[in-house]
Amino acid sequence: RMNHPTTVVAIPARLESKRLPRKLLADVGGKPLLQRVLERCLEAQHPAAVVLCTDSEELRDKASQWALPRPVPVLMTPASCSSGSERLACALPELLELAGSNDPAHCWVLNVQGDQPFVDPNIIDAMAERCSEARSDVLTPVYRLPPEKIHNPAVVKCLLAHDGRCLTFSRSALPHVRDVPPEQWHAHAPYWGHVGIYGYRAEVLAQWNDMPASPLEAIEKLEQLKLLEAGIAIGSFPVEADSLSVDTAEQLEEARAIAAQLR
Repeated sequence: RMNHPTTVVAIPARLESKRLPRKLLADVGGKPLLQRVLERCLEAQHPAAVVLCTDSEELRDKASQWALPRPVPVLMTPASCSSGSERLACALPELLELAGSNDPAHCWVLNVQGDQPFVDPNIIDAMAERCSEARSDVLTPVYRLPPEKIHNPAVVKCLLAHDGRCLTFSRSALPHVRDVPPEQWHAHAPYWGHVGIYGYRAEVLAQWNDMPASPLEAIEKLEQLKLLEAGIAIGSFPVEADSLSVDTAEQLEEARAIAAQLR
């Protein structure tokens, strides 16, 4: 394991999310949504640390009161951060310190979105493993989309090259299959959904605030487009299951139904 890069899980968390305010404290089967995310992340074996990055003192205080398997350090970040990745970029020196690393080229920050109550710790570990042989400086897991999700704009799609590079991300179905009715597209091409986890080589996050503004990011509201517009390659690896991200009231109800089955 000597040649393994150090990995740290960082969860950017904003309480006043635009579409579903205060969703991170919403009750999901008797626990706040964010507590479930932290518990899942703490089950991963590889990362050196799990860290919460937030601008909310309320979230910081609540997280310190939850009965977690071990305490999660909380880093306070500016309220002005426009994306989770920017929030982690602001906290990078402290994240490196918590990872026990002073080498941004040999440390990876695993960005787990704070609204995935059932994120799979095995996927986090799989990503930590892949960081050591990654050909790109950013990695993200993808999963095959079932036909009924291909045209749902709430599901983020990833267009993959044959070698697994992410060509682009969109809320639209990509690729567009010409001369075929949309409901039959799934028979002509694989469609990939995007799991809300990114692995960043720390030196990429160190450049985040120097990257040019991304018109595509502003239009689609997908932060990974900023990287692609700046010319930074994103690699992918396939996983079996998707992970529910709670962005809407409907998805919150879905999360509660899943939690009820897990009891």
